[in-house]
Amino acid sequence: MRQDNFKMVAKTLHGFEDLLEDELKRLGAMDIRKGTRNVTFRGDKGFMYKANLCLRTAIKILKPIKYFKIKNEQDLYDQVYNMHWDKYLTHEQTFAIDATVASEQFTHSQFIALKTKDAIADKFRNTQGKRPNVDIKFPTLRIHVHIQNNDCSISLDSSGGSLHKRGYKTATNIAPINEVLAAGLVMLSGWDGQSDLLDPMCGSGTIAIEAAMIACNIPPNINRKEFGFEKWQDWDVDLFEKIEESALKKIREFHHDIYGYDKAPSAVQKAKDNVRNANLEDYIKIRRADFFETKKETEGKLHILFNPPYGERLHIDMENFYADIGDTLKQGYSATDAWFITSNLEALKFVGLRPSRKIKVFNGKLESRLVKYEMYAGSKKAKFQKKNTDD
Repeated sequence: MRQDNFKMVAKTLHGFEDLLEDELKRLGAMDIRKGTRNVTFRGDKGFMYKANLCLRTAIKILKPIKYFKIKNEQDLYDQVYNMHWDKYLTHEQTFAIDATVASEQFTHSQFIALKTKDAIADKFRNTQGKRPNVDIKFPTLRIHVHIQNNDCSISLDSSGGSLHKRGYKTATNIAPINEVLAAGLVMLSGWDGQSDLLDPMCGSGTIAIEAAMIACNIPPNINRKEFGFEKWQDWDVDLFEKIEESALKKIREFHHDIYGYDKAPSAVQKAKDNVRNANLEDYIKIRRADFFETKKETEGKLHILFNPPYGERLHIDMENFYADIGDTLKQGYSATDAWFITSNLEALKFVGLRPSRKIKVFNGKLESRLVKYEMYAGSKKAKFQKKNTDD
């Protein structure tokens, strides 16, 4: 095994572990191991840059630097204090601590973060006379503490802010969908860029934008202003630019169209702004339309994917709303695979169609289903009767 390879942890949303594992395989990661809401792998510094730039379903890429067992908070303080923090940070820089705990003994993540912060600050004060300040929003170094039972790992957060913040979204609507969730839904729906795609309730345009980036093989985080590793002491700008250039060479042409409808003028304007920010105006057409008054406008197969209101933050008459979804699909959208995500499992009964697939996913903390309805050209019954006659 090459000496310059190290272990990394890619964090993801619940249920996206398989997607992330596949992405890492395609990128060329080594020693890939799937966990719960994470996938571990090995690679070198250049691969860490590539993972941050190119993974669609990762939220963060962590670089573990220390593992140890702890019995109590004093153990944690001592172990953190004894680490060589001057390899990663100077007293003039800033840092922030994120902590996650899954332990009967250690139950308060904020207290764990505070204890870690004290150990680092005290180490600098005692050895150098000055300590780095904490900056929660824009730290030089973001440090992640993870405690599982009595096992503790300390990692550097190479991403900085969450990777769902792609950099193209300056405007959102009332209930925006997370970019990582949107990309994962496009991938789970099996869309391969070989047909037109429609998001009939597009909001701020996230699904359409993520679909276009997948179709064209555009690195999802190409528009990000900054990654955490750019402030690290071993930051290699030439290597990063080489990785970026290599990823951009793999962009491909897309020969279909992506459409977004929304009936709210403000959403339409926001979606158009975001599409422009992502430099995808050649591929995505956004317009004002009420889905329930539309019919399929494209020839051949159509792929629909959308995130209808759940009633969590937007108040609507669920029964009629979901019945209208079913009626619109039946009457206006033959030869279409229609997918949508909902956390209102009760409302699915009113669609009036039987889903051919149901995939469990989470939208934030809401347990949801990604459902698929196959709309045939003509009725399904007629299709099979014709096939039998032909036989």
